Amino acid sequence: LWDIGLEVGHSVRTIDDCRREALADVSVATTLLEARLLTGPPQMLEAMQRALAPDRVWSERDFFEAKVREQRDRHHRYHDTAYNLEPNVKQSPGGLRDIHTVAWVAKRHFGTDTFEELAVHGFLTRREVAQLQVAQSYLWKVRFALHVLTGRREDRLLFDHQIKLARQFGYEDATYTLAVEQFMQRYYRTAMFVSLANELLLQHFREAILSTGDPQPLPLPSTRHFRERDEYLEVTAPDVFVRQPAALLELFVVLQNNPQLRGVRASTIRLVTSHLWLVDEEFRQNPRNHRLFMEILQAPGGVTHELRRMNLYGVLGRYIPAFGRVVGRMQYDLFHAYTVDAHTLFVVSNLRRFALERYDHEFPRQSQIFRSLPKPEVAYLAALFHDLAKGRGGDHSELGAVDAEAFCLEQGLSRYDARLVAWLVRHHLILSITAQKRDIADPQVVNEFAQLVGDQTHLDYLYVLTVADVRGTNPRLWNSWKASLLEQLYERAKQALRRGLETPIDQEELLAETQAQARELLAAAGVAPHDVERVWQQLTETYFLRHAPEEIAWHTGLLAGQDPDDRAPLVAVSPTPGRGSVTAVAVYTYRRRHSFARATAALDQMGLNIVDARITPTGDGGSLDTYFVLEEHGVALSDPRRLDDIRTRLAQVVAEREAPAPAVTRRAPRQVRMFSTPTQVFFSDDPANGRTIMELVAADRPGLLSEIGQVLWRERVDLHGAKIVTAGERAEDIFYLTDEQGRLLEAARQALLADALVRALDRRDNTARAS
Repeated sequence: LWDIGLEVGHSVRTIDDCRREALADVSVATTLLEARLLTGPPQMLEAMQRALAPDRVWSERDFFEAKVREQRDRHHRYHDTAYNLEPNVKQSPGGLRDIHTVAWVAKRHFGTDTFEELAVHGFLTRREVAQLQVAQSYLWKVRFALHVLTGRREDRLLFDHQIKLARQFGYEDATYTLAVEQFMQRYYRTAMFVSLANELLLQHFREAILSTGDPQPLPLPSTRHFRERDEYLEVTAPDVFVRQPAALLELFVVLQNNPQLRGVRASTIRLVTSHLWLVDEEFRQNPRNHRLFMEILQAPGGVTHELRRMNLYGVLGRYIPAFGRVVGRMQYDLFHAYTVDAHTLFVVSNLRRFALERYDHEFPRQSQIFRSLPKPEVAYLAALFHDLAKGRGGDHSELGAVDAEAFCLEQGLSRYDARLVAWLVRHHLILSITAQKRDIADPQVVNEFAQLVGDQTHLDYLYVLTVADVRGTNPRLWNSWKASLLEQLYERAKQALRRGLETPIDQEELLAETQAQARELLAAAGVAPHDVERVWQQLTETYFLRHAPEEIAWHTGLLAGQDPDDRAPLVAVSPTPGRGSVTAVAVYTYRRRHSFARATAALDQMGLNIVDARITPTGDGGSLDTYFVLEEHGVALSDPRRLDDIRTRLAQVVAEREAPAPAVTRRAPRQVRMFSTPTQVFFSDDPANGRTIMELVAADRPGLLSEIGQVLWRERVDLHGAKIVTAGERAEDIFYLTDEQGRLLEAARQALLADALVRALDRRDNTARAS
């Protein structure tokens, strides 16, 4: 076995050793439970099996509880979802191990070795046996294909392998879905069925193993269709759903209203899944069913839990057909960490956390706003529909808005509420895009956004939905900086709405307010007024509009303490996090137009994530640059030694005059290297602020900002700021530019710059992927 490359776990034990080890570890007991004779005396195997019998080690009850606990812990390691973008075919929820768990419990309880034997005992129907065998066979084939593809045991369905496997399994790209997305949707739907079968069978065993005697059914208030038995919900008669199809929704309302219930009995789960055909167009148009569905959304507790149960049992996808179409649908990128249906329910879950006081410590501001909303169910409906039109072609926001309004009107919502839900679906991306890609320090940008929102109610709903959506898209991409950007735009739009859209704040007023606050901070810090005036004479109005009073006071104090004749670079790191727990790094250089390329290379090489950059040319020929940084995984910097190391290293790099920008030798993550994103450059003019806005889309990688800075330097283009946006494997960055005379870039200059960037970045990207 070793010689042909198989992994062999082996041991030499006496029967007493086997019993002792099995008592100490349920996984050892499970392994020995599957022992079979290869060679040797059969009586020795029989003696070991007698020594490990349930009456001697791990009773049926203890074994069952241990395996359920083991499964629960394993699911937690995979975030309790089968829908991660790189699932583990064996260990993830809905994977082969969930089938094994059921098989082990069955073997311990019945001594069975096959699913057919479970059907004999009434635990599975013949149809379910066939479905489970198909699911297991499919997972086996995927796992075997992974082993063949990699030449080793590999259970992770990594991005590296998904496209190749999709091709091997015969999938082809379609108009709106890639072959890999079709392949993965089949995988996820298989995993969903396995999860359902696992719940059904474990519930059967729970009833058979843990129940004492024959528990008597207990009536439940306000329902004739369901009752309680041994803390689980069951139907009062097998034909309940045929006689009263609305009970397919009522079941979830009853669970919400009776928190003492631990779940649904296996026989009732089977009845639900076998009667899904009743949820047809007539069912969806029934006013009683509308009331029940809205009751689920309006319940004080259990909203997310029951929506997830509805999805697992197949009811949600039948009641909302658009939801059914996206079950298991993935998007082959690194921005969306979950399938569309899983993401949708995560967004609802995030909104629910805002509603519950026990989670106030996570997002106190959003929780306060959410609980002030007149109708929380409006937010839940917007969350349910915001991405359901993906994969249909066209703008999913527009298509989803049409579906959402029609559905809400059918459910009996007022025309105003239905239009509000549709508006939220149509514009669910606008707050995030504006905050991350536009200059929200510009009053005109804020006023345009406030005009679109229109009133405080729309703003409040949009804000909480946006935070819930961004958090539910990819946990690794959510950080305190994004949170602060969304909050800043919300507060500024709120202020604009309070002033009245007909009297928007102007730049002069904002400039005066900002400078007044900064003067107060500087006076408290003991900075002399004449030093303040000396420093401020070198700064532009744009600088004061783009920075907070605290940042202005910090910069002014640094420059005021420097000899005006000293042309040496100045580097400082804010000792306390500012906006969104990011750390500000200030760099002042004299006549060093390439300092952006050098500074970003140094910061990148140190493993820092640059989330924003403010470049301010000064009147004395220098440049005051501020970089806002987080650690690589989005957490704030806190170690004083780390901060000092950043300052020291950066000072060395920017002080070097002749040497090129330092090379960034960190490698891009494995997942990022799987994608090829062609560089695209778009320009627009911002005459009100006297600058050209350049949006650049490129493959994200270490050193990207430095490469862009070097191209800008060679093309003699002045940089005045950058907004850094990473969307998975893509960088979608914004740069504010002028020519050397401070003017907008002419069309010919824009074309030359775009060509230089594409040639430099695509060549570098191809080289990096080839290596």
